[in-house]
Amino acid sequence: TRLTMASQKELDIQLMLAAGAHLGTKNCNHAMERYVWRRRPDGIFVLNLGQTWEKLMLAARVIVAIENPKDIVVCSARPYGQRAVMKFGQYVGPKALAGRHTPGTFTNQSGKDFCEPRLLVVTDPRTDHQPINESSYMNVPVIAFCDTDSPLEFVDIAIPANNKGKHSIGVLYYLLSRMVLQMRGTVTASNPWDVMVDLFFYRDPEEAKEQEEAQNALTGGDAAGAAYGQAAPTEPEWGDAAAAPTGGFEAAGGFVPAGVPQAGGDNWGAPAAGGWDPAAPPGPVPGIADPYAGYGGQPGMPPQGYN
Repeated sequence: TRLTMASQKELDIQLMLAAGAHLGTKNCNHAMERYVWRRRPDGIFVLNLGQTWEKLMLAARVIVAIENPKDIVVCSARPYGQRAVMKFGQYVGPKALAGRHTPGTFTNQSGKDFCEPRLLVVTDPRTDHQPINESSYMNVPVIAFCDTDSPLEFVDIAIPANNKGKHSIGVLYYLLSRMVLQMRGTVTASNPWDVMVDLFFYRDPEEAKEQEEAQNALTGGDAAGAAYGQAAPTEPEWGDAAAAPTGGFEAAGGFVPAGVPQAGGDNWGAPAAGGWDPAAPPGPVPGIADPYAGYGGQPGMPPQGYN
């Protein structure tokens, strides 16, 4: 068992190293100095991941000690931790509050989202200051992932880690979830946890949309290529009697539409029977005098020149 725990600890520390959980900021709070291993030449503080792993185990023991998982609330106002919080709530069972925290959730009994948690887990004490302040009014213990510049006021268990990177936050919640399930007996050496850490990582909506469109394009291209070899259906010709529809409204016997020449009848291209001679000019209308008669011209003709 000790060899298993030692090897598991080494693998977990390697995973946190790969995710950058050991990288802090250029500022360091006086209360976080105990968790700092050294400072790099560029001014960034490096955290001790050994202490991070021990604090994760301590937090897992506290979470397991609560009988009803719904009495635990996990908050994350930071976008990088919202998906990790929801996955943590899915696998471990606590109530996940992703996004902005509504003031009065823990103190206003008339609110529709009112709850009285026995334990609060937050991603960043600075971003999630509102639920931490409300938990101090209700005497609720707080577990927080703290960076080197995070304030530790009202925080009972501080887990030193990088709480600003999306991979770091996902790995921390993944390890905490697995430790809790191991202590509950759900995950054992014979029944390992088959959940990948990628599910806890934040995904950009634009990036996810582009991947989905690319996948749809590949799927649609395969379908189009499969249907390319099939012959296209031919449409029936209007003059094809065999392609005439059998159903629908059929013409009654002896009914002929108006204006449609019948077979063997009139030929529209033939000249008229009486020829196309020009019509004769109209004659004088009886009872109406010729308006040009007084000008010396011929009847019915307009005057010409000085006539």
